[in-house]
Amino acid sequence: MNFFVTATDTDVGKSYICKYLAKEFIKLNKKTAYLKPFQSGIERNVDSDAKQIEILAKNVIAKSSYTTKTPCTPLVSAQIDNVDYDLEKIKNDYNELAKKCDITIVEGSGGLYVPVKRNILMSDVIKFLNLPTIIVARPNLGTINHTLMTVKCAQNDGIKVIGIVITNYPQNSDDPVILRAQEMIENYCNVDVIGIVKHNQTDLSCLAKKLI
Repeated sequence: MNFFVTATDTDVGKSYICKYLAKEFIKLNKKTAYLKPFQSGIERNVDSDAKQIEILAKNVIAKSSYTTKTPCTPLVSAQIDNVDYDLEKIKNDYNELAKKCDITIVEGSGGLYVPVKRNILMSDVIKFLNLPTIIVARPNLGTINHTLMTVKCAQNDGIKVIGIVITNYPQNSDDPVILRAQEMIENYCNVDVIGIVKHNQTDLSCLAKKLI
């Protein structure tokens, strides 16, 4: 099982989900790899998402195809840092990991329509790798609109959406927006919410088992 992880926005919790899913897959005796094609805002490799996953989930094979220092969208970061992304290199990195492992997680940067190169968006990278996709969403106000748009854009682009994960879900809430987010999202986009991850929850074993 190999899949891409995108989100409705930046800082929604993609890396968090990837880290703890990788840890669970290892516990389930699945040889697991993680690829971050574009890693920006990194001064030292130890701060990268790939390195943090290696630290948290021992025995995961983790790699970044490109690392840039400027903390912004991949296109602008590459222009400022004078880096030229090659999608063939990213595909080769992915294929190399996928051959070695049972599961390969590929994490995007920001959302579907983040610019990567001139006339190339993150959605184009997903299609180039031909990967099914998980969408990570917030639980709070605005999430229904953002999630439905992301799902529809993915489907219109020919990307298979295998499920939605809502992150940072409050332990206790009487907010009707939060309480009904799952129901509304599933009703209007016909894609299942396959996981609700509560604030600071690190046990993603149920979600991992659904994906295997």
